[in-house]
Amino acid sequence: MKLKLGIVMDPIEQIKPHKDSSLTMLLAAQKRGWSLHYLQQHDLYLEQEVAWGTMRPLSVADDAHKWFELGEKSDQPLHHLDAILMRKDPPFNMDYIYSTYLLERAEAAGCLVVNRASSLRDANEKLFTSEFPQCCAPTLVSSQAPRLLAFLQQHQDIVVKPLDGMGGESIFRLRLDDPNTSTILEVITHKNQRLIMAQKFLPEISAGDKRILLVNGVPAPLALARIPAKGELRGNIAAGGHGVPVPLSDRDYWICEQVAPTLREKGLLFVGLDVIGDYLTEINVTSPTCIRELDREGNLDIGGDLMDCIHTTLMENK
Repeated sequence: MKLKLGIVMDPIEQIKPHKDSSLTMLLAAQKRGWSLHYLQQHDLYLEQEVAWGTMRPLSVADDAHKWFELGEKSDQPLHHLDAILMRKDPPFNMDYIYSTYLLERAEAAGCLVVNRASSLRDANEKLFTSEFPQCCAPTLVSSQAPRLLAFLQQHQDIVVKPLDGMGGESIFRLRLDDPNTSTILEVITHKNQRLIMAQKFLPEISAGDKRILLVNGVPAPLALARIPAKGELRGNIAAGGHGVPVPLSDRDYWICEQVAPTLREKGLLFVGLDVIGDYLTEINVTSPTCIRELDREGNLDIGGDLMDCIHTTLMENK
Protein backbone atom coordinates (compact mmCIF):
# COMPACT_ATOMS: atom_id res chain seq x y z
CA MET A 1 0.00 0.00 0.00
CA LYS A 2 1.45 3.37 -1.04
CA LEU A 3 1.17 5.80 1.85
CA LYS A 4 1.52 9.57 1.95
CA LEU A 5 3.96 10.59 4.66
CA GLY A 6 4.48 14.17 5.74
CA ILE A 7 7.31 15.44 7.89
CA VAL A 8 7.50 18.65 9.90
CA MET A 9 11.16 19.41 10.51
CA ASP A 10 13.81 22.10 10.56
CA PRO A 11 15.28 23.28 7.23
CA ILE A 12 16.35 20.11 5.45
CA GLU A 13 19.22 21.90 3.71
CA GLN A 14 20.83 22.52 7.11
CA ILE A 15 20.88 18.96 8.45
CA LYS A 16 24.00 16.80 8.70
CA PRO A 17 23.00 13.93 6.40
CA HIS A 18 25.59 11.46 7.69
CA LYS A 19 23.99 11.47 11.14
CA ASP A 20 20.45 12.81 10.77
CA SER A 21 17.74 10.49 12.11
CA SER A 22 14.91 12.22 10.23
CA LEU A 23 16.68 11.58 6.93
CA THR A 24 17.04 7.91 7.89
CA MET A 25 13.29 7.70 8.49
CA LEU A 26 12.56 9.35 5.15
CA LEU A 27 14.89 6.98 3.32
CA ALA A 28 13.09 4.02 4.89
CA ALA A 29 9.69 5.38 3.86
CA GLN A 30 10.84 6.12 0.31
CA LYS A 31 12.26 2.60 0.05
CA ARG A 32 8.72 1.34 0.69
CA GLY A 33 7.35 3.39 -2.20
CA TRP A 34 5.66 5.97 0.02
CA SER A 35 5.33 9.55 -1.19
CA LEU A 36 7.08 12.15 0.96
CA HIS A 37 5.86 15.65 1.75
CA TYR A 38 8.00 18.28 3.46
CA LEU A 39 6.84 21.05 5.80
CA GLN A 40 8.38 23.40 8.29
CA GLN A 41 6.57 24.49 11.41
CA HIS A 42 5.57 27.84 9.91
CA ASP A 43 3.85 26.01 7.02
CA LEU A 44 1.05 24.78 9.30
CA TYR A 45 -2.16 26.77 9.54
CA LEU A 46 -5.82 26.43 10.50
CA GLU A 47 -8.72 27.59 8.35
CA GLN A 48 -12.40 26.92 9.04
CA GLU A 49 -11.46 24.36 11.71
CA VAL A 50 -9.36 22.38 9.22
CA ALA A 51 -5.60 22.06 9.68
CA TRP A 52 -3.70 22.76 6.47
CA GLY A 53 -0.09 22.77 5.40
CA THR A 54 1.92 24.41 2.68
CA MET A 55 3.88 21.34 1.65
CA ARG A 56 6.34 20.28 -1.03
CA PRO A 57 6.92 16.85 -2.56
CA LEU A 58 10.22 15.49 -1.33
CA SER A 59 12.68 12.89 -2.55
CA VAL A 60 15.75 11.90 -0.56
CA ALA A 61 19.08 10.17 -1.16
CA ASP A 62 21.80 8.74 1.06
CA ASP A 63 24.28 11.20 -0.38
CA ALA A 64 26.43 13.58 1.66
CA HIS A 65 26.35 16.22 -1.09
CA LYS A 66 22.81 16.02 -2.50
CA TRP A 67 20.46 14.39 -0.05
CA PHE A 68 17.13 15.95 -1.05
CA GLU A 69 15.06 17.43 -3.85
CA LEU A 70 11.89 19.45 -3.35
CA GLY A 71 8.98 19.93 -5.73
CA GLU A 72 6.53 22.79 -6.05
CA LYS A 73 4.56 24.06 -3.08
CA SER A 74 0.88 23.27 -2.66
CA ASP A 75 -1.63 23.84 0.10
CA GLN A 76 -3.42 20.71 1.30
CA PRO A 77 -5.42 19.65 4.34
CA LEU A 78 -3.08 17.75 6.64
CA HIS A 79 -5.51 14.84 6.85
CA HIS A 80 -4.92 14.17 3.13
CA LEU A 81 -1.68 12.66 4.41
CA ASP A 82 -1.79 9.23 5.99
CA ALA A 83 0.81 10.05 8.61
CA ILE A 84 2.97 12.97 9.74
CA LEU A 85 6.33 12.78 11.49
CA MET A 86 6.64 15.73 13.89
CA ARG A 87 10.42 16.11 13.95
CA LYS A 88 10.85 19.79 14.76
CA ASP A 89 13.77 20.15 17.15
CA PRO A 90 13.37 22.13 20.38
CA PRO A 91 13.16 24.81 21.66
CA PHE A 92 9.87 23.63 23.04
CA ASN A 93 8.22 27.05 23.03
CA MET A 94 4.72 28.38 22.52
CA ASP A 95 5.00 28.12 18.74
CA TYR A 96 5.72 24.42 19.16
CA ILE A 97 2.70 24.04 21.43
CA TYR A 98 0.47 25.87 18.95
CA SER A 99 1.69 23.48 16.24
CA THR A 100 0.59 20.51 18.33
CA TYR A 101 -2.92 21.97 18.49
CA LEU A 102 -3.02 22.12 14.70
CA LEU A 103 -1.66 18.59 14.44
CA GLU A 104 -4.41 17.46 16.79
CA ARG A 105 -6.97 18.73 14.27
CA ALA A 106 -5.27 16.56 11.65
CA GLU A 107 -5.42 13.58 14.03
CA ALA A 108 -9.13 14.16 14.60
CA ALA A 109 -9.63 14.03 10.82
CA GLY A 110 -7.84 10.67 10.55
CA CYS A 111 -4.14 11.43 10.12
CA LEU A 112 -1.63 9.56 12.29
CA VAL A 113 0.84 11.94 13.94
CA VAL A 114 4.09 10.49 15.26
CA ASN A 115 4.41 11.22 18.07
CA ARG A 116 0.84 11.95 19.20
CA ALA A 117 0.37 15.71 19.41
CA SER A 118 -1.14 15.86 22.91
CA SER A 119 1.64 13.63 24.26
CA LEU A 120 4.30 15.90 22.78
CA ARG A 121 2.77 18.64 24.92
CA ASP A 122 2.28 16.55 28.04
CA ALA A 123 5.50 14.53 28.17
CA ASN A 124 8.21 16.99 29.16
CA GLU A 125 11.40 15.13 28.41
CA LYS A 126 12.76 15.56 31.92
CA LEU A 127 9.62 15.65 34.08
CA PHE A 128 8.14 12.63 32.28
CA THR A 129 10.65 10.47 34.15
CA SER A 130 8.77 11.23 37.39
CA GLU A 131 6.10 8.75 36.29
CA PHE A 132 8.69 6.01 36.77
CA PRO A 133 10.33 6.74 40.15
CA GLN A 134 11.47 3.13 40.46
CA CYS A 135 13.80 3.77 37.52
CA CYS A 136 15.28 7.09 38.61
CA ALA A 137 18.06 8.41 40.81
CA PRO A 138 17.15 10.86 43.61
CA THR A 139 15.63 13.92 41.95
CA LEU A 140 14.29 17.32 42.96
CA VAL A 141 12.39 19.83 40.82
CA SER A 142 12.29 23.30 42.33
CA SER A 143 12.99 26.95 41.65
CA GLN A 144 14.03 27.77 45.22
CA ALA A 145 17.72 27.99 46.04
CA PRO A 146 17.38 26.98 49.73
CA ARG A 147 15.60 23.77 48.76
CA LEU A 148 18.16 23.03 46.06
CA LEU A 149 21.01 23.70 48.49
CA ALA A 150 19.44 21.29 50.99
CA PHE A 151 19.32 18.66 48.23
CA LEU A 152 23.01 19.31 47.55
CA GLN A 153 23.79 19.01 51.25
CA GLN A 154 22.00 15.66 51.33
CA HIS A 155 23.69 14.15 48.26
CA GLN A 156 27.04 16.03 48.29
CA ASP A 157 27.36 15.95 44.49
CA ILE A 158 24.49 16.82 42.10
CA VAL A 159 23.68 17.87 38.56
CA VAL A 160 21.26 20.72 37.80
CA LYS A 161 19.63 21.46 34.45
CA PRO A 162 16.73 23.47 32.97
CA LEU A 163 13.55 21.59 32.12
CA ASP A 164 13.50 22.86 28.54
CA GLY A 165 17.11 22.29 27.47
CA MET A 166 18.49 19.99 24.77
CA GLY A 167 21.86 18.79 23.60
CA GLY A 168 23.37 19.09 27.08
CA GLU A 169 22.96 22.87 27.25
CA SER A 170 23.08 24.61 30.65
CA ILE A 171 23.88 21.46 32.64
CA PHE A 172 26.02 22.06 35.73
CA ARG A 173 27.61 19.79 38.29
CA LEU A 174 27.54 21.19 41.84
CA ARG A 175 29.59 19.98 44.80
CA LEU A 176 29.62 21.20 48.38
CA ASP A 177 32.98 22.90 48.03
CA ASP A 178 32.11 24.77 44.82
CA PRO A 179 32.25 28.55 45.49
CA ASN A 180 30.13 29.20 42.39
CA THR A 181 27.12 27.20 43.61
CA SER A 182 24.98 30.14 44.68
CA THR A 183 25.71 32.05 41.48
CA ILE A 184 24.91 29.06 39.28
CA LEU A 185 21.61 28.49 41.05
CA GLU A 186 20.75 32.18 40.80
CA VAL A 187 21.38 32.17 37.03
CA ILE A 188 19.79 28.83 36.16
CA THR A 189 16.64 29.51 38.24
CA HIS A 190 16.38 33.13 37.05
CA LYS A 191 16.62 34.24 40.69
CA ASN A 192 14.21 31.62 42.07
CA GLN A 193 11.63 32.19 39.31
CA ARG A 194 12.22 29.16 37.03
CA LEU A 195 11.81 25.51 37.89
CA ILE A 196 14.87 23.35 37.28
CA MET A 197 15.75 19.69 37.84
CA ALA A 198 18.43 18.52 40.25
CA GLN A 199 19.63 14.92 40.26
CA LYS A 200 22.19 13.05 42.31
CA PHE A 201 25.41 12.92 40.31
CA LEU A 202 25.99 9.51 38.77
CA PRO A 203 29.70 8.71 38.38
CA GLU A 204 28.74 6.05 35.83
CA ILE A 205 28.53 8.91 33.31
CA SER A 206 32.22 8.19 32.63
CA ALA A 207 31.06 4.98 30.89
CA GLY A 208 28.54 6.91 28.83
CA ASP A 209 25.05 8.37 28.81
CA LYS A 210 23.21 5.59 26.97
CA ARG A 211 20.58 6.46 24.36
CA ILE A 212 18.09 3.61 23.97
CA LEU A 213 15.69 3.88 21.03
CA LEU A 214 12.23 2.30 21.27
CA VAL A 215 9.68 1.76 18.50
CA ASN A 216 6.22 1.30 20.02
CA GLY A 217 7.85 0.35 23.32
CA VAL A 218 10.25 -2.20 21.83
CA PRO A 219 13.93 -1.29 22.30
CA ALA A 220 16.62 -1.71 19.69
CA PRO A 221 19.13 -4.32 20.90
CA LEU A 222 21.97 -1.78 20.99
CA ALA A 223 22.22 1.54 22.79
CA LEU A 224 24.57 4.38 21.93
CA ALA A 225 26.77 5.11 24.95
CA ARG A 226 27.74 8.75 24.56
CA ILE A 227 31.11 9.13 26.28
CA PRO A 228 32.01 12.59 27.60
CA ALA A 229 35.09 14.28 26.22
CA LYS A 230 38.05 14.53 28.58
CA GLY A 231 37.31 17.02 31.33
CA GLU A 232 33.63 17.26 30.29
CA LEU A 233 30.53 16.32 32.30
CA ARG A 234 28.12 15.91 29.40
CA GLY A 235 28.06 12.91 27.09
CA ASN A 236 25.86 14.57 24.47
CA ILE A 237 27.32 14.39 20.97
CA ALA A 238 26.47 18.08 20.57
CA ALA A 239 28.66 18.79 23.61
CA GLY A 240 31.69 16.96 22.22
CA GLY A 241 30.97 13.41 23.36
CA HIS A 242 31.51 10.40 21.13
CA GLY A 243 29.17 7.46 20.68
CA VAL A 244 29.96 3.79 21.25
CA PRO A 245 27.29 1.14 20.48
CA VAL A 246 26.77 -1.20 23.45
CA PRO A 247 24.34 -4.09 24.04
CA LEU A 248 21.48 -3.41 26.42
CA SER A 249 21.97 -4.69 29.95
CA ASP A 250 19.35 -6.59 31.95
CA ARG A 251 18.67 -3.36 33.84
CA ASP A 252 18.21 -1.47 30.56
CA TYR A 253 15.62 -4.00 29.41
CA TRP A 254 13.89 -3.76 32.79
CA ILE A 255 13.67 0.04 32.49
CA CYS A 256 12.20 -0.32 28.99
CA GLU A 257 9.59 -2.77 30.33
CA GLN A 258 8.61 -0.28 33.03
CA VAL A 259 8.17 2.57 30.55
CA ALA A 260 6.77 0.77 27.48
CA PRO A 261 3.07 0.42 28.48
CA THR A 262 2.80 4.16 29.15
CA LEU A 263 4.53 4.99 25.86
CA ARG A 264 2.02 2.86 23.96
CA GLU A 265 -0.92 4.35 25.85
CA LYS A 266 0.24 7.87 24.98
CA GLY A 267 0.87 7.12 21.30
CA LEU A 268 4.61 7.71 21.64
CA LEU A 269 5.76 5.43 18.83
CA PHE A 270 9.36 6.63 18.67
CA VAL A 271 11.18 7.51 21.88
CA GLY A 272 14.74 7.78 23.11
CA LEU A 273 15.51 6.89 26.72
CA ASP A 274 18.63 8.31 28.34
CA VAL A 275 20.15 5.98 30.93
CA ILE A 276 23.23 6.56 33.08
CA GLY A 277 24.38 3.49 34.95
CA ASP A 278 21.23 1.92 36.37
CA TYR A 279 19.07 5.03 36.18
CA LEU A 280 16.67 6.62 33.70
CA THR A 281 17.46 10.33 33.38
CA GLU A 282 15.36 11.58 30.42
CA ILE A 283 12.66 10.40 28.02
CA ASN A 284 13.11 12.09 24.64
CA VAL A 285 9.86 12.36 22.66
CA THR A 286 10.23 15.38 20.36
CA SER A 287 12.96 14.40 17.92
CA PRO A 288 15.13 11.57 19.29
CA THR A 289 18.38 10.98 17.44
CA CYS A 290 21.15 8.35 17.11
CA ILE A 291 19.42 6.10 14.53
CA ARG A 292 22.20 6.35 11.97
CA GLU A 293 24.98 5.57 14.42
CA LEU A 294 23.21 2.45 15.71
CA ASP A 295 22.11 1.29 12.25
CA ARG A 296 25.64 1.63 10.92
CA GLU A 297 27.41 -0.10 13.78
CA GLY A 298 24.83 -2.77 14.60
CA ASN A 299 23.48 -3.63 11.15
CA LEU A 300 20.04 -2.44 12.30
CA ASP A 301 17.16 -0.74 10.47
CA ILE A 302 15.49 1.35 13.14
CA GLY A 303 13.96 3.75 10.63
CA GLY A 304 12.50 0.78 8.78
CA ASP A 305 11.14 -0.63 12.05
CA LEU A 306 9.37 2.68 12.65
CA MET A 307 7.86 2.72 9.14
CA ASP A 308 6.60 -0.85 9.65
CA CYS A 309 5.07 0.24 12.94
CA ILE A 310 3.38 3.21 11.26
CA HIS A 311 2.00 0.96 8.53
CA THR A 312 0.67 -1.55 11.07
CA THR A 313 -0.90 1.22 13.18
CA LEU A 314 -2.64 2.70 10.15
CA MET A 315 -4.00 -0.71 9.12
CA GLU A 316 -5.29 -1.35 12.65
CA ASN A 317 -7.02 2.04 12.72
CA LYS A 318 -8.88 1.57 9.44
